Amino acid sequence: MSEVLRLALAPAIVRNALRVALVVGTILNLINQGAPLISGEAVSWFHVFLNYLVPYCVSSYSAASHEQARRRAH
Repeated sequence: MSEVLRLALAPAIVRNALRVALVVGTILNLINQGAPLISGEAVSWFHVFLNYLVPYCVSSYSAASHEQARRRAH
């Protein structure tokens, strides 16, 4: 397993990435699916999932990369 992936699975990074995904994913879903949500129309559950997955991946990768660079500097 690569070092970045191992770091991304660290409990502190996972917790933080989940918080980021919850906030950003909710905002993205309101922007991207707001009209269907308000009108009661069908929602694309695949896109709902992606709206949470993408911020999670970006946040965890960013934190893991930062931690890896910090460790190499010391």
